[in-house]
Amino acid sequence: MRERGFVEPAMNGPVEQLVSCLSPGTVVTDPAIVANYRFDWARDPSAGVPAAVVRARSTADVQTVLRWASENRVPVVPRGAGSSLAGGASGVEGGVTLSLELMRDVSVDVGNRVAVAQAGAITADVKTAAAAHGLWYPPDPSSYEMSSIGGNAATNAGGLCCLKYGVTGDYVLGMEVVLADGRIIRLGGPRLKDVAGLPLLRLFVGSEGTLGVITELTLRLLPPPPAPATLTATFGSVEAAAEAVVAITRQVRPAMLELMDRVAINAVEDLIRMDLDRSSEALLLARSDAPGAAAADELAIIEAACQASGAREVYTTTEQDEGDAFIHARRSALPAMERLGVLLIEDVGVPVPALPELVRGIRGIAEARNTIISVIAHAGDGNTHPVIAYPPGDDEAEARARLAFGDVMMLAIELGGTITGEHGVGRLKTPWLLDQLGHDSMALTRQIKDALDPAHILNPGVMLPEEPSA
Repeated sequence: MRERGFVEPAMNGPVEQLVSCLSPGTVVTDPAIVANYRFDWARDPSAGVPAAVVRARSTADVQTVLRWASENRVPVVPRGAGSSLAGGASGVEGGVTLSLELMRDVSVDVGNRVAVAQAGAITADVKTAAAAHGLWYPPDPSSYEMSSIGGNAATNAGGLCCLKYGVTGDYVLGMEVVLADGRIIRLGGPRLKDVAGLPLLRLFVGSEGTLGVITELTLRLLPPPPAPATLTATFGSVEAAAEAVVAITRQVRPAMLELMDRVAINAVEDLIRMDLDRSSEALLLARSDAPGAAAADELAIIEAACQASGAREVYTTTEQDEGDAFIHARRSALPAMERLGVLLIEDVGVPVPALPELVRGIRGIAEARNTIISVIAHAGDGNTHPVIAYPPGDDEAEARARLAFGDVMMLAIELGGTITGEHGVGRLKTPWLLDQLGHDSMALTRQIKDALDPAHILNPGVMLPEEPSA
């Protein structure tokens, strides 16, 4: 969104100098390889072409890059697995993309019940390492098989089970982070309670690489939950399903409470063929991992709420494989919808009681803009992913889709919600951040940015769209 105030920095420092400071092969300038780092999963067409990519192997490499970048005022885009859905890891023209994809070590401290992971470690690898010791790392974004743990922390990612178990930030006990000037600091550690000093750890969680580059995380682990029971319910309208969500969350807090509308249902069915009801306007997926008979009691409450909200059919199962198949269907929604065309993926959230009004308003926006908007959601906490689809190469359709993109964010703000619940602001949503936060909060954000990154080299264009004052 450069037309809304993005300032494109120029490359001033010689890349050759950086090459000489790092191990052979660490700095990549081959245009064919660099092109692979231009886009993240958001595929922002305005992404720039980096002058170089640095594939760091250690915190020392990151330190070297940031010292050089600060001295030469070169913009740096930190990147994990490139799975950002908000353009948070898209390239900056003439800058350096600092990839942590090779920093993937994970270890588990069973005594302290923590995992220590380098920032490039894939979330699934953290989960697997914990499971090998009979422990569990709960956060589970749909991209957990491809997203990096550092990226999860940088955006404070959530996931399907965050309704009951919380988001990434709830499990970050400590971190190593490199500041813009190259200073390495350690925050927190394997302690469950620690209130010494300002809560700096929380400042960096969710900062999207704008204040420093996270290189290592200390993550809290839990004992695994009991085997879950699963419920699915179909509805004649998305609003009815949303009303059921409101009723359910007033009474219980299930382990998962997910929603897919008819467009998503049919896209998933086209992809994986699992006999979903194509005629349903909405599918609600709930899971309980309460111990023993409590799970059946919880599902009974959920079923009653669904029936009272007009559910067409309700089905429950305690079979792990069958329940996992429904979870797989939900996780497949975004990849399945890529077949519909070019996607603009929203991440708006509202207080749960406003969920019916949000989905009703999204339907109105889709009609007014003559645009497909499919709604999938972590419905239990009000975090929705309206997915806007338009045909590739259709400029008019793209223009309508981008107007709808802004309309949906403004609707969420009007309902007391947020423009992002877990994907982050990135570059795609920065122009609307002021509408949510207001001038005073944005000014405070700038003060913090100025203190930690005075030259504004870190992820320029993310969160702060305006050119820094001289």
